[in-house]
Amino acid sequence: MNRRRFIRSGAGFFGVGFLGSWAMPLRSRSSALRRGETESPPPRAGSADEARYKASSRGNGAGNGPPDSSNVADTGKSASVRDSSGAAGAPVEYPDVVMAKGDPAEATRKALAEIGGMERFVRPNQVVVIKPNASFPREPDWGATTHPDVLAAVIEACLAAEARRVLVVDHTMEGVERCFEFSGTAEAVSGFKKAKLVSLDDKKAYREVEVPAGKALRSTEIPVVLQKADVFVNLPTAKSHAATGVSLGLKNLMGLVWDRHRYHNEMDLHQAIADLGTVLRPQLTIIDAMRILKTGGPTGPGDVLDFGGVVAGTDPVAVDAYGVGLSSWNGRTYEPGHVTHLKHASDHGLGEIRLEKLKISELS
Repeated sequence: MNRRRFIRSGAGFFGVGFLGSWAMPLRSRSSALRRGETESPPPRAGSADEARYKASSRGNGAGNGPPDSSNVADTGKSASVRDSSGAAGAPVEYPDVVMAKGDPAEATRKALAEIGGMERFVRPNQVVVIKPNASFPREPDWGATTHPDVLAAVIEACLAAEARRVLVVDHTMEGVERCFEFSGTAEAVSGFKKAKLVSLDDKKAYREVEVPAGKALRSTEIPVVLQKADVFVNLPTAKSHAATGVSLGLKNLMGLVWDRHRYHNEMDLHQAIADLGTVLRPQLTIIDAMRILKTGGPTGPGDVLDFGGVVAGTDPVAVDAYGVGLSSWNGRTYEPGHVTHLKHASDHGLGEIRLEKLKISELS
């Protein structure tokens, strides 16, 4: 693999070329965390609460970004999405969760269109961080990593919304180059001049933040690049997991911490995952369910279901709750509330776990 296809995020990362121009003016996003402030969950897209939130926060915006948008919960305000109104000025109501089927690019485009398009989340000249699952050197057919064609479709949509830069990041579990190459991640990113692949395998790329609402997790080290980005898109794959039963969006956030062993060995893993979700807040979650790894996860090999779809939404708990029902996992079927880390996330108020409360759109 050509080493120039990706960058290692390290000590000099923000002074390098394309990053230097946007990193310096942005304020630190961790100061309020240290003061112990917490953030309320984002209002549901299209709801009256979202409309009231947008109306109250429009005066706080700066530049081209949405008002007080943040990927890390530290400002006392929730991440916002672009205000969309109908002809009469009323907010457009989008589904809470969209499931779309088709080939990877088609399914991704249909899902995005149904929830208002990527321009609902990305404004011109913004920097977007996308977190796929590229943790293992597995080919896409295994279902252990995010399908590269889904990733490419998301990058394309961000750039079509006039993002200035798209950074695709992961902290791989095995050798960086092998993981990015075998998963197809490097090839997917290489097709876009304004997209860069960033490895998070250097501790200098992280900054410690407190987790004020944490019950098991009190502090954690997360990437500086995420704290300085405008928009965060979580792009997991749907797979079984030996420790958590199922790995979807919330579990994928563990690829954004430096020391994962702490989560597994020093605390309640399920509670820690939910606690992490209180400080890492994607504006958009898209689950790649093209090929679901039903057994043998997270690494594979295992039984794979050729599902051929994606699941998308703004509520990370709701998206995962729907995703739980796509398959059996290591021979077991789950209700959303029976996935322990998902139940803890719901208890934190991070989103809606009750499917009957959700507006769901299914597109074939």
